[in-house]
Amino acid sequence: MSIIDDATLDHALAGAMEAADAAAAIICHYWREGVAVELKDDATPVTVADREAEQAIRQVLARTLPEASIHGEEFGRGDDRVLTWLVDPLDGTKSFVRRTPFFSTQIALMAGPELVLGVSKAPLYCETMWARRGGGAWLDGERVHVAGTSSLAQASISTGNVRSLTSSSGWDALGALVRDTNRIRGYGDFCHYHLLARGGLDLVIESDVNILDIAALAVIVREAGGIFTDLDGGELDIHTRSVLAGVPAIHSLAAPRLRGATIPR
Repeated sequence: MSIIDDATLDHALAGAMEAADAAAAIICHYWREGVAVELKDDATPVTVADREAEQAIRQVLARTLPEASIHGEEFGRGDDRVLTWLVDPLDGTKSFVRRTPFFSTQIALMAGPELVLGVSKAPLYCETMWARRGGGAWLDGERVHVAGTSSLAQASISTGNVRSLTSSSGWDALGALVRDTNRIRGYGDFCHYHLLARGGLDLVIESDVNILDIAALAVIVREAGGIFTDLDGGELDIHTRSVLAGVPAIHSLAAPRLRGATIPR
């Protein structure tokens, strides 16, 4: 028996959409007004927009599913429960502070080990995508699907954060893969996952991510008909740090070529 039923999922999805809208209003306000930038202990930037957006999200989600814990980028992880919200209020803060519109709000729900719901809202890019288990993937009210690309020679791939991959055997494997494909881009952040889910790309590769960055996007890509694993082809969990996501045929061709690469930590 499933941990969470469809009616509860639909209720949770409505709450996640409301929370993402609340975060977007705050983020857009600070986009117009400007913000001071601080550095976290890991030298990544954070702003008042990140913090206030997460606070707004937490208020909505706590009301929506009081039984769920919340794991957020800015305010940490609650106690362990069967249901856990995974929240990145402003994924792409580096883009935000440099006045580049490639940032988004990411909200996912995990039921036990399973990712069951995802909302990805990119207000400056004017796209909201969402999905829940068994319900398909949607872009602003229109159902979307991955492409039917079947050969590497036809495939378009995109890379995001791949710094650690450059120091591993996987770098040569990536280079060989690029030579065999149609074209390579580097859209990064939410953008290449949105493109993948709606048929505009065929493969996404990243070696340096956090589960909060990708949890919602994984649900969306999977519900659009894609495959979403780590670079070794493994299932996602709270410790996932890499991504291989793609249309089924291209993922199956790329996975053996990238599997086993040593990713330094």
